[in-house]
Amino acid sequence: METITAILERAQQRAREMDLPYEGALLPGEALDLLQEAPGAKLVDVRSRAEWDWVGRIPGAVEIEWQSYPGMRPNSSFIDYLSSQVDKESLVMFICRSGGRSHQAAATATESGYANCYNILEGFEGEKDATGHRGTKGGWKAAGLPWIQG
Repeated sequence: METITAILERAQQRAREMDLPYEGALLPGEALDLLQEAPGAKLVDVRSRAEWDWVGRIPGAVEIEWQSYPGMRPNSSFIDYLSSQVDKESLVMFICRSGGRSHQAAATATESGYANCYNILEGFEGEKDATGHRGTKGGWKAAGLPWIQG
């Protein structure tokens, strides 16, 4: 396993290259390593309750909807929920289906005073494959990382 420092430096370099408004961008495997090895690191899953129930959950993740299903209405209490469950000094990694909502969540958390925000690139299910399905091309599930059926 790589060192925490090496993973964070690579994630921070990606953020600079991609001009991201938060600390870094992680690949799913890197996020799992940090979750297991970095003291106080938190994984925040910002998918909807329907996705957790029907697609799958990541054991130990803090679950806070960025948008609510149906209708995908924005969660106006997102930062309040985050503040009640995650310390502002923590290394915080955000994940969604494919990286879009978690990008927004990481940016919003950074604006709200969280200094160590990271987006998990590829998300839980990754991009669609040639047949239009997710879960086989990139992402947490396709990488064989821990998850349970909701």
